Amino acid sequence: MKFILGKKVNMTQVWDNDKVVAVTKVQAGPCILTQVKDDNSDSYKAIQVAFGERKSKNISKPVRGHLKKAGIEKENARYIREFRVNEIKDTFKVGGVIDVSTFAKGDIIEATGVSKGKGFQGVVRRHGFAGSKKTHGNKDQLRASGSIGALGPAHVFKGRRMPGRMGGDRVTIKNLEIVEVDLENNILLIKGAVPGGENGLLIIKGQGDLIIKDKVENTEIKKEEVNKDIVEAEEKNEVAQEVAEEKKEEKEEKKETLIEEKVEEKTEQKTEEKIEEKVEENKTEEVDESKEKK
Repeated sequence: MKFILGKKVNMTQVWDNDKVVAVTKVQAGPCILTQVKDDNSDSYKAIQVAFGERKSKNISKPVRGHLKKAGIEKENARYIREFRVNEIKDTFKVGGVIDVSTFAKGDIIEATGVSKGKGFQGVVRRHGFAGSKKTHGNKDQLRASGSIGALGPAHVFKGRRMPGRMGGDRVTIKNLEIVEVDLENNILLIKGAVPGGENGLLIIKGQGDLIIKDKVENTEIKKEEVNKDIVEAEEKNEVAQEVAEEKKEEKEEKKETLIEEKVEEKTEQKTEEKIEEKVEENKTEEVDESKEKK
């Protein structure tokens, strides 16, 4: 049996040849093995895995120490769950990683989660009662439950379907099919709906061999990803610097052109003023000459 912990993201649809298939997007794994239990230590065989993240200050010190032994550096796992197994294999080592590569397209699985809580509901919605007739003098009892038992026993028998809290139960849906496996983003696309709301925990199980990767491989992959991110960030910084330098050059060129235009305007104004002064002087000289002639 193979299994993994996941988080429901949302529902969407994908194309399968000429048909549209409704699928649920699940963020599955990576899950880290935190403990391996066998008959000698715990009298039964099981594997304990951790999934998700949360603030380490909200986790008790014993649990943080338990996670630290498993090699979880930040000690911030949100969920810790246990799975029974038939035999303990050599690959089951503390610190191992389970990811979506253990599943394949077309696998038939079952998904377990906590259904959405719907609060206090009546028998029509909770149990599917038909309700009473709407005519012939019936009033205010259309959705009532009706009789809950005979008078003789003088009590209500266990199992009587009545109003009450609905939802918030552990539900398992079987015979679900995996439509697509995204290895890069650790995402499973499951055909149909799964129990629970968005960001709810899902336990996914299927038939087949469980693949557990070594933590060293995972850390190497992470280092490669980090290096890629660093290279991309450096390239982006270089491009941003080049763009900033080009903008500075454009601003300087604009400033120079503005200064030249202002200088030209001032020179033109001065020349116009000089021409006007000369014209006025000529006019005054002509007026003086005319007066002298008179």
